Amino acid sequence: MSRGIRRQAPVLVAAAVVLVAALGGTVYAAGKINGRTIRVKSLPGNRLALGSVPGNRLKPGTIKAEMLAPGAIRGEMLAPGTLRGEQLAPGSVTGVQIDVASLGPVPSAGHAYEADVAQSAKDAETALNAANAQNAKTVNGFAAGCKTGTRLFAGACWQVAANGASVTPTTAASNCAGEGGELPEALALAAFAKQPGVTIAAGGEWTGAITNVSGPNLYAVVTVATSGISSEVASATKQYRCVIPLLG
Repeated sequence: MSRGIRRQAPVLVAAAVVLVAALGGTVYAAGKINGRTIRVKSLPGNRLALGSVPGNRLKPGTIKAEMLAPGAIRGEMLAPGTLRGEQLAPGSVTGVQIDVASLGPVPSAGHAYEADVAQSAKDAETALNAANAQNAKTVNGFAAGCKTGTRLFAGACWQVAANGASVTPTTAASNCAGEGGELPEALALAAFAKQPGVTIAAGGEWTGAITNVSGPNLYAVVTVATSGISSEVASATKQYRCVIPLLG
């Protein structure tokens, strides 16, 4: 029995020596290996456990963006506040490197867009109103509009009521020319007579149309009355109304 024990003693001693050496090496490694003993690039990032190296242990500039593989550092791996904007070099993070789907909605963006649209619409409406107002006041740079007592009809300003005096057609045409207008055409006067508030003079009114010319002073002028369109000799007298161009 004692002989068997003596034979196993060398084996036990050798095992003990190996165990002590292993334990001693572990203790040595634990006490002697630190960050200074690790050569640059000798330890790849995928050999580090998550959270084993906190952000505050890294000096600014020790890790550059080009040293990191795409997706090597995710947002959830960084503790809040460990990486601030001033620690990033200009241009180190671009839109290409940002996953848009990972960004939450920006509540104010919608309101800002709506505000921009509303302001643009308001500016457009203001500009349109200004243009319309300017167009209403001028035509090709000239003042435009109808004076009191006239009404816009067929692109011109028509006198709403006939002139009270009965004159010859030549005098009527001369008076209208003095106001910057002319006598109306027969069919146009008949159409204007159907406008609300417009009444043709009882004896008819002169127009600018001439018919039955038989000599220098022998002609008839077309008239418009409530009974219809007819003609009258040039020596007769009737009332009239003038048509003044829109440009004033």
